[in-house]
Amino acid sequence: MADLTYPPKPRPGDRIAVLSPSAGLPAVFPDVYELGLSRLRDEFGLVPVEFPTTRAVAATPRERARDINAAFADPSIAAVMASIGGDDQITVLRHLDDEVIRANPKPFFGFSDNTNLLNHLFGLGVVGFHGATVMACLARGGAMHPLSASSLRAALFTPGWHELTASADYTDEPNDWADASLRDVPPRMRPADGWAWEGPQRVVEGPLWGGCLEILSWLLQAGFVAPPERFDGHVLVLETSEEMPSADEVFRTLRNMGERGMLGRFGAVLAGRPKAWHFDRRNTAGQKAAYRAEQRDAVRRAVAAYAPDAVLVFDLDIGHTDPQLVLPIGGDVRVDGVARRISVRY
Repeated sequence: MADLTYPPKPRPGDRIAVLSPSAGLPAVFPDVYELGLSRLRDEFGLVPVEFPTTRAVAATPRERARDINAAFADPSIAAVMASIGGDDQITVLRHLDDEVIRANPKPFFGFSDNTNLLNHLFGLGVVGFHGATVMACLARGGAMHPLSASSLRAALFTPGWHELTASADYTDEPNDWADASLRDVPPRMRPADGWAWEGPQRVVEGPLWGGCLEILSWLLQAGFVAPPERFDGHVLVLETSEEMPSADEVFRTLRNMGERGMLGRFGAVLAGRPKAWHFDRRNTAGQKAAYRAEQRDAVRRAVAAYAPDAVLVFDLDIGHTDPQLVLPIGGDVRVDGVARRISVRY
């Protein structure tokens, strides 16, 4: 497979499109959204540019796609970032202008439901960036986590290889956006155990693909994922959302990827630390530990059955937990199972 195109990087002072390709939550929590915008301006030196549906609660898929197309077509826009995720971005994809996007590649940042657009960019041959939405990362209470900020800064502005660092702390219990008194209060963090390495001790290097596992399942069902042979020599990254899928669901999704002839083509599998708490499911510490252990076992069983030679790494700081490392989907990753180091090319 030919290498994907890394879009030109923005520079401080450039304009960055802020879009809502999924949910229009900037209209529901405007103060949270504005906090994220202020950090884009003040900490990263970028100029946020909104489009018609950025603050729209009920924009249609066609309207949201129109904004995506316009942001990529606009020569004054250097990068694109999602405000937040959602659950219906898959309906936007058929309205995108692929020729415009291919002709004007730009760094796109998002995660969760934005896995849809990241996979679409992958199919167009353009590297996208998993992580860093305005509301879920930049607008963190108190301040951005230092690891999230340094990873985003590197992904935005610095080409070349970047070694990822395991965080010493983490949380999956974010502040309640409805409580304005928490804007200046960091979420409660807990000690992190670092990454857990399993499988063969070897070095795997190749393009990265994946994202939120629930969205990957939808994309596979809709037929929006490339043929299995496209993933030869790739590295799979997966993480799960606040919907907290069961271990059975996680296993079955990966099993079905295996039966598709896809899972066994990955030389390494990187799994994020499972989010095990949400406002409508406030698990105790023991319940969270059990949920995480069950999900890890589900991934382990599927990989053992379909990709037994893959290097397997658990509990990366990605996706729906905090802090959040940025990953280049379609970009290069080096998974060193000997030295136990992971590097990505931004």
